[in-house]
Amino acid sequence: MTTNVFLAISDPTRRAVLDLLATGSRKAGDIAARFRHLTQPAVSRHLKVLREAGLVNVEVNAQQRIYELRPEGLADLYEWVAKYQAMWPDTLEALERYLDARAVHQKPKGKKR
Repeated sequence: MTTNVFLAISDPTRRAVLDLLATGSRKAGDIAARFRHLTQPAVSRHLKVLREAGLVNVEVNAQQRIYELRPEGLADLYEWVAKYQAMWPDTLEALERYLDARAVHQKPKGKKR
């Protein structure tokens, strides 16, 4: 069963792993070394979730596991965000109008002497 992309990225450690892999492929041991607060088995479990969600690939080279980001694995997330992205300009314009209206109605406070 494939892990849901949204579930996979819901964890801050897994998002940090994705951020790390966005800079290039890494050996599993190098990834684990970046997360000193976690045991190596815990990092391996996070990598497994990312792999099952289709967000990372792993290449086995002898006893080394080399992980790389699969940007196409983020397609579901991108499609979901794209539905809402069309609303952002309207929302930002409404915020701008609100802030402009508040600025006009607020009187500048003078300095007390």
